[in-house]
Amino acid sequence: MGDSNLNDSNVKVAVRVRPMNRREKDLNTKCVVEMEGNQTHLYPANLGKDSSRGQPKTFAYDYCFWSMDESETEKFAGQDVVFQCLGESLLHNAFQGYNACIFAYGQTGSGKSYTMMGSVDQPGLIPRLCSSLFERTIQHQREEESFTVEVSYMEIYNEKVRDLLDPKGSRQALRVREHKVLGPYVDGLSRLAVESYKDIESLMSEGNKSRTVAATNMNEESSRSHAVFNIILTHTLKDLQSGTSGEKVSKLSLVDLAGSERAAKTGAAGERLKEGSNINKSLTTLGLVISALADQGAGKNKNKFVPYRDSVLTWLLKDSLGGNSRTAMVATVSPAADNYDETLSTLRYADRAKSIVNHAVVNEDPNARIIRELREEVEKLRDQLTQAESMKAPELKERLEESEKLIQEMTVTWEEKLRKTEEIAQERQKQLESLGISLQSSGIKVGEDKCFLVNLNADPALNELLVYYLKEHTKVGSADSQDIQLCGMGIQAEHCVINITPEGAVFINPYRNSRTCVNGSPVTSRQQLHHGDRILWGNNHFFRINLPKRRLRGEEEEGEGGNMKNSNSSEQLDGEGDTASEVSSEVSFSYEFAQTEVMMKALGSNGEF
Repeated sequence: MGDSNLNDSNVKVAVRVRPMNRREKDLNTKCVVEMEGNQTHLYPANLGKDSSRGQPKTFAYDYCFWSMDESETEKFAGQDVVFQCLGESLLHNAFQGYNACIFAYGQTGSGKSYTMMGSVDQPGLIPRLCSSLFERTIQHQREEESFTVEVSYMEIYNEKVRDLLDPKGSRQALRVREHKVLGPYVDGLSRLAVESYKDIESLMSEGNKSRTVAATNMNEESSRSHAVFNIILTHTLKDLQSGTSGEKVSKLSLVDLAGSERAAKTGAAGERLKEGSNINKSLTTLGLVISALADQGAGKNKNKFVPYRDSVLTWLLKDSLGGNSRTAMVATVSPAADNYDETLSTLRYADRAKSIVNHAVVNEDPNARIIRELREEVEKLRDQLTQAESMKAPELKERLEESEKLIQEMTVTWEEKLRKTEEIAQERQKQLESLGISLQSSGIKVGEDKCFLVNLNADPALNELLVYYLKEHTKVGSADSQDIQLCGMGIQAEHCVINITPEGAVFINPYRNSRTCVNGSPVTSRQQLHHGDRILWGNNHFFRINLPKRRLRGEEEEGEGGNMKNSNSSEQLDGEGDTASEVSSEVSFSYEFAQTEVMMKALGSNGEF
């Protein structure tokens, strides 16, 4: 990221274009984006890039990643190229003691989450950064040098902050406060100690599970929330002769911003429109902050007011934008002509961010300095409190309590932090188990003899993340006595029962007045389920059932005998035995497919009357 000796450095900006999706291919949409070196060209929507007419809009960035067509080997930029260009230099800065930040911006479906998180086969920036971080700590570990790593994971939704690593976090919103010593921070946010990449992977997986449960229960769209993953790296250097030690503490902030689409395009109304306006408020404020900082960076208006506190997102990113941090921005765009307006808006946004100048400094011994300053603040407040009557100065008492609490948090030993992490992990696992959710990670392969349900979600990062194993009699509903606990609109206390017969057939039996649909059709009585069937409970809980290989073969044999029921579900299956014991992500079983078939069947039945 430029010369590491320079404390002032511009925000590095990269643009990445994704491949055409299925919808765009079906519509035969023109490609309007072209990349040459560090330049991105955007052609008029009605002409496309192959037209000789029409002048393109041209933007220059630090990096341009062409991920549109894998066959163009010389030009194609995969996940590894993105990490080499952005991740490695950021990691290098973190080990030198600088704060670092990467944030991804773009409309929903433009590849933000894929760039940041990736998939099991193609990990994104966050997994690669985390695994490289621990590889480096092992390489640099010596008698006189040691490293500790802590993480926090939060979601900003509708201007409220939720802790994704605390089992109670999804139920309560946390307060954002500003302290004169620490600056903006989230009061009560978990900071958990980790000792390996596996620990981080497990925390992120369980954090995403909590996020999925909360989002589905409240009928929220996760693509409408900002996710912020923080890594705090503490590098301790000891002088073996004198016994003295010093610290460098760096914070890596990895931010996946909400989708930036327009209300008119999403067809939002009512609550969705209000929620969208709050999301757009934070992204608009981010745009105003970027504009003000860009003007300052260009020397136009050094005293221009920067509206950090106008939204929770910008308030928490204050250091990352125009502050003490080495920052990179990844703007993701669609190549399709029908997304021209959003693509142009994203490219302009990214172009503005190039001018921001950050003032990064090495954070040497910040903990010792902060604790000293906090103690001085406490003593000063105590003196003021004794002079004033405590009843007349409640704000002094509150400030004193806040500073004392921060000192307490900062003086916790590493062993105590590890113990607290273990306690929280056990509590979170108990909570997930009580809801019927398997603790195995996503992308799993299940046993030969297991039947399970997997969640379907509009957000690819949260789709097929929750696995619910089925017992002989599995009760579904909102009551605590149920094996699979769901809540939200349309879910009854006792909603339905799924039974597995001794022969291995699976039947669903809904209770009266409990909305249940299988493959889009309402079900009111006992019905057999087959591999790949989509189930809707209530208004927004979509699942797909997966049957093991043995049971699937039995179904196929039965089908050959002419007794096969519900061919509607089986015809979607390619008949590959492997998919029976894997969480498959075939298009035919996606959230969009399940949602569309419910709507189509509902329209069809209405038309009959």
